[in-house]
Amino acid sequence: MSLHVETLGNGPDLVMLHGWGLHGGVWAPLAEKLAAHFTLHLVDLPGHGHSRDQAWRDLDGIARDVAAHLPREYSLAGWSLGGQVAMRIALHAPPRKLVLIGTTPCFVQRADWHAAMRPEVLADFAQKLATNYRATLNSFLALQVLHDSAARAALRELTRTLFLRGEPHPDVLGEGLDLLGDTDLRPDMTRIAAPTLVLHGDRDALTPVGAGRWLGQHIERAKYVEVEDAAHAPFLSHRDTVADAMTRFLKAT
Repeated sequence: MSLHVETLGNGPDLVMLHGWGLHGGVWAPLAEKLAAHFTLHLVDLPGHGHSRDQAWRDLDGIARDVAAHLPREYSLAGWSLGGQVAMRIALHAPPRKLVLIGTTPCFVQRADWHAAMRPEVLADFAQKLATNYRATLNSFLALQVLHDSAARAALRELTRTLFLRGEPHPDVLGEGLDLLGDTDLRPDMTRIAAPTLVLHGDRDALTPVGAGRWLGQHIERAKYVEVEDAAHAPFLSHRDTVADAMTRFLKAT
């Protein structure tokens, strides 16, 4: 499968995976900071952006699709759903280093897992997606910046970016929600060997901060950084903080 990958910058290779409903262009503000230090590979996941016509698969299938486009030696960053794909890749094709932003091993609450979205909230999103997916996407964007100290600017950037590479495939959006509802990576986290930076906003209403703290505790070589006053997209609302943390971590020996 051929996915769209935008490449820019100079330096060690860094592959970046976006979240549900968006595309690699969402990284643009952060990429401006990182491109001076790294060669960035901004992937459009299947069914999204310029990869819109590529078939959506299960998490392992998506991980294999992305792995086919990886440089020989690389670091890997993923946000939200992209973070789950990144974690799956890290289990089978270990990167030099791994960065997880606003992600979670398990998106929906379980009996033994409460740092997550309630199942009925996700089900409501899925139902609304089937009837008015544009409005549902806009609601999802608003939820991503809820409680952020720079919510207005972050939402403006997300809204501007949303359809820049065309509309995501409606079927893929629904299948993506199904994937989020079904995935539970907690049993695998102790097997991630790569040094990992976990970045999580302390006001995240979509993937609660407890999920990031849990990752920081259960990935053996993890460094956890909590971004103060940030919600689900700290790489937009607190770009300099995220860029500085990533640069220091990725360039450290």
